[in-house]
Amino acid sequence: MRASRALLALVSVLLLPAVLGAQRAAPAVPVTAAWNDDATLELVRAATARRAVQLADTGLRDYTARATGYLTFLAQFGEGFRTPPLLVKSDQIAVEVYWGAPDRSKQRVVGRRDTLLLPTDQNYHRDHLGIIQNNFPEAIRLGDGDEVRDVPHPLSRLGLATYDYRLSDSLAIRTAGLAIDVMMISVRPKDDRAAAAVGAVYLDRSTASVVRMTLSFTRAALLDEQLEDVSVILENGLVDGRFWLPRRQEIEIRRRASWLDFPARGIIRGRWEICCVVANASLTPEVFLGPEITFAPPQELAAYPFPGAVLDELPEEVRALDAVEVRAVQEEARALVRANALARARGTALAARRVSDFVSFDRTQGLALGGGVSQRLGWGFDAGGRARFGLADERAKGTGHVTWRSAEGHSLRFSVFDDLAMVGEVPEVSGLRNSIAAQEFGSDWIDQLRVRGYSVRLEQRLRGGTQFSAEYRYQREDPLDVHARPASGDFAPAFAADSLSRASLALGWERHWSVARGAGSVRAALGVTGAIANHAAGAIGDIAITGPAVGRTSMQLDLSLPAGRGRFVARTLGAAVAGRSTFAPELPAQDYVLLGGPVTGPGLGFHTLAAAEGVSQRLEYQSRIPFLSINLGRFGRVPSSLTLAPYVHGVWLGRPIRGEPGWHPSVGLGVIGLFDLIRIDVAHGLRDGRWMFSMDVAWEFWPIL
Repeated sequence: MRASRALLALVSVLLLPAVLGAQRAAPAVPVTAAWNDDATLELVRAATARRAVQLADTGLRDYTARATGYLTFLAQFGEGFRTPPLLVKSDQIAVEVYWGAPDRSKQRVVGRRDTLLLPTDQNYHRDHLGIIQNNFPEAIRLGDGDEVRDVPHPLSRLGLATYDYRLSDSLAIRTAGLAIDVMMISVRPKDDRAAAAVGAVYLDRSTASVVRMTLSFTRAALLDEQLEDVSVILENGLVDGRFWLPRRQEIEIRRRASWLDFPARGIIRGRWEICCVVANASLTPEVFLGPEITFAPPQELAAYPFPGAVLDELPEEVRALDAVEVRAVQEEARALVRANALARARGTALAARRVSDFVSFDRTQGLALGGGVSQRLGWGFDAGGRARFGLADERAKGTGHVTWRSAEGHSLRFSVFDDLAMVGEVPEVSGLRNSIAAQEFGSDWIDQLRVRGYSVRLEQRLRGGTQFSAEYRYQREDPLDVHARPASGDFAPAFAADSLSRASLALGWERHWSVARGAGSVRAALGVTGAIANHAAGAIGDIAITGPAVGRTSMQLDLSLPAGRGRFVARTLGAAVAGRSTFAPELPAQDYVLLGGPVTGPGLGFHTLAAAEGVSQRLEYQSRIPFLSINLGRFGRVPSSLTLAPYVHGVWLGRPIRGEPGWHPSVGLGVIGLFDLIRIDVAHGLRDGRWMFSMDVAWEFWPIL
């Protein structure tokens, strides 16, 4: 109910400019009608009849308009897809729109320009290059019928037999000489296993005209097995005080590989603004000849006078972050039907968290080959497991889990594992870079230990992009040995972890923000984790020596905001551990804060600093400079620019066991290029006097490498 009221409030804001002489909007009036009550069905039947005559009784014979919009292709990575998606490609489009009663539609694309930020050969269906006329026909189609086909419209004769309706909210819009009562009608299928729409229609009570539609679709309606979900928002504005005609539209299509359960997805997001509507323009029948959507010649498309640069004009909500309104549509759909009616249908599939789950190389296990499998069990449950085998240590590792997920995105997971775990606050290099450097040069910058045990983890997704987690773990921890040999050079010794068993409880909190600011945006992400553990450090005879509770907390803050012609980027990482035992005066080696490397300490050796308290702080300014463009064929051209990123960095240690206390400053220069995929860093430690060179994949892609 709160989500629906928020949407109604948004409708009032969007409609005011469209209603001539608008003065004020009365607050939303909560409604608690039952499904399919007489008053609601009467309004729905009136709206269905209204659509059937195509507004003929209002005197609307035809109209012309101009639509400008963006089609963006984005990519999102990482388990749980917590971080915002990255912009891959953006197309800006201008379209001439023509409509004639009763159902004739013609659109001509007269302008198009694009920018490519990552290599892709992504193409769009023809109907994504134009707007949706008349709030969809009787049978809804999307993606030229490849994505959604022949789904009954909620306001159609077949829809009346397909859907349930409920009056959920009302909103009164007051204008100079005009009062409009907008009624929100929730729509759900009678059989949520059928191909159907789910969402809401907003109707003008007096005329039964459609003011707004927000729809998602059941799993059965999505024909492409790769589709996760499709969400559509259609908004109309009042023209000449009589006609509700298209004003703003938004669509989002999310898809993943149907045969692979991997934390990467592609997103197509379209956003249209429709203006310059001229009603009853006396269009001739010849206007509507040929295909519904046509294109001007290439020279005319390129010559269209778009303002500014394509990325400068791209609205922030389309650019690279979560679409708040689309998320609200998806949440409303999940609230109306069962979770598995919308869930992506997947049987048995290959599974992995990152590429390194398939193949990797490090000093403890050598070349490791593996994979995983996942299986949806129904009723929100799924099970899965991963395993790999090291050719050098000749030992198998793996993990298995059973997970329950709710329609709201909450989850509860039980896991068992005998695997390797990373030691340290964050990775200093990507998995791909580490495997290559370890195999060829004996440079392994990932410290690991062996863990065996089980865990129970609860994750709760709250509104506004907040994620809360709680996890109980019981595990045995043991050190590893070096078993592999590199092609050249020698490996450093394996991390000297302490052998112990521990039971721990950890709480985590994570939040992402984005605020538009001029031509850019302020983006921030904050994660905080706290854990308390009781560990057995050893034994005297048959008596285990149990230490007191050990507490550990960590925090990471990433901030990005526009500054002049570039962006100011800051990353803060802090951690602290406390606890001591009479029998074990020192904390376990794996519990200390470990810093040093390209991420936490540029200009410092890998994990050369260790302390009970530590902070890593980077301040960086990123700006683009001209560079040569490279043609990659059908994958586009490498942008003719590079990003320069000079930075200063400081590491602070408190109660160190390795390294001097206080600050360890360094300076460096980063260069980011090749579609911003590759980052090269040169840094120098001012206190320790060491130069460091690093080349790796950009940080954004590490979660899947």
